[in-house]
Amino acid sequence: MSEAASSGLLDRAIRRITTVWRDMASTVAGEADETLEAQMQACLAGRGGEISARNRAAKLAEIYLAADEDGRKAFLLTLASFDSDPDAVANAFTKVQGAADIAERASAKAALRKALEPPRLRLLTQFTAIPDGQKFLVDMRSFLLRVRREDKLLAALEADLRSLLGAWFDISFLELQRIDWHSPAALLEKLVDYEAVHAIRSWRDLKNRLDSDRRCYAFFHPRMPGEPLIFVEVALVQGLAGSVQDLLDEKAPVLDAHAADTAIFYSISNCQAGLAGISFGNFLIKRVVEELSAEFRKLKAFATLSPIPGFRRWLDPLLAANDGDLLSDDEASLLQEAFPAESGTAALAGIIARRHWWREVPLREAAEPVLTRLCARYLLAESNGKRARDPVAHFHLSNGARVERLNVAADTSEKGVRESATLMVNYLYDPARIEEYHEDYAGEGKRNASTAVRKLARGWR
Repeated sequence: MSEAASSGLLDRAIRRITTVWRDMASTVAGEADETLEAQMQACLAGRGGEISARNRAAKLAEIYLAADEDGRKAFLLTLASFDSDPDAVANAFTKVQGAADIAERASAKAALRKALEPPRLRLLTQFTAIPDGQKFLVDMRSFLLRVRREDKLLAALEADLRSLLGAWFDISFLELQRIDWHSPAALLEKLVDYEAVHAIRSWRDLKNRLDSDRRCYAFFHPRMPGEPLIFVEVALVQGLAGSVQDLLDEKAPVLDAHAADTAIFYSISNCQAGLAGISFGNFLIKRVVEELSAEFRKLKAFATLSPIPGFRRWLDPLLAANDGDLLSDDEASLLQEAFPAESGTAALAGIIARRHWWREVPLREAAEPVLTRLCARYLLAESNGKRARDPVAHFHLSNGARVERLNVAADTSEKGVRESATLMVNYLYDPARIEEYHEDYAGEGKRNASTAVRKLARGWR
């Protein structure tokens, strides 16, 4: 779908909701020149009862949405200024320190917690009473995440909002829904818009991804119907898939889904930037495994075909620096024989910079074993603390998967070549061991992998 169509969808949604808010706001009594701070004070005071407070919240939301970027920052700074009373906090803390016994201390701590709660939390909560208020707050946090570093007050407001959204979007409140070709057109448009891994190029492409041998599932929140939070696209196939271009080939024959033995999760996209840091992916995968297992009894394996977005960012500087620890002497000789260069690292850099190098047999034969070894090392040994250096690897390993297989020429798109030299990885989800693998990674940083990948990671040294 075109960018213009996506923008049109957003514009229609904004026009619809602002019209509703404007109608609500028109009932609010007050001076036309009332300051923003005064309007927020009135909303907090709740003058006129719940209906009046809700209409005032709608008026504030309309003001925010109509503002430009500077206006929105000013709005949020005003909102953030409604902080805890420092004198009340100090007095409450003094009472905690001076408590005579456990019971008195418990009561004093409760009072301290109440004193610490900033009024802006109540104001944020009031926005949920207006139509699409939950979505309004999610989008507000998306903006806050971009500007919070500019001001400590904004950072504090973002932390408050993240805490609220984390509670409101608890997994127990979410609903799993299947999306198919008969889903509402507005939802299908959003699927196209939110796809973040493999862009959907046309309606025909979308229809192919929703065919009988495909499945798409998404999590929704009851207060945001029609707005997916995260979705996963699945291909039902025979054996592990090794090429995303083959999976997305619109001319490929449709397979009998009930004969499939493997479910391949080939795209997982978070839809709401304002929910960053609030994880749904691990729950989504587990729920989809349960759904597919119940529908297709012949499924034996659940795996991904995943990108490796950080591989070239890690590899390219090492090649440019002619890192002597990167290649064995034999690897360097074979690479230089296939692609004459002053060193093995220069030869490998030259090969993967060459257009369609994977189609040239001598180049591929020299580069493939080296690239898969280095990629295995990157996924299993390179770290940010205890975390895997690659963000997608961290996501799947923390969800309880293991690194199963590496595939060269798996993503030959411009993005795949640029980010990972065409490599993709299969992460395997073994329902019987998901929790064990999750605990291994979360507790010890251990990265589980197949024997073949583990041997590759040990490399030539």
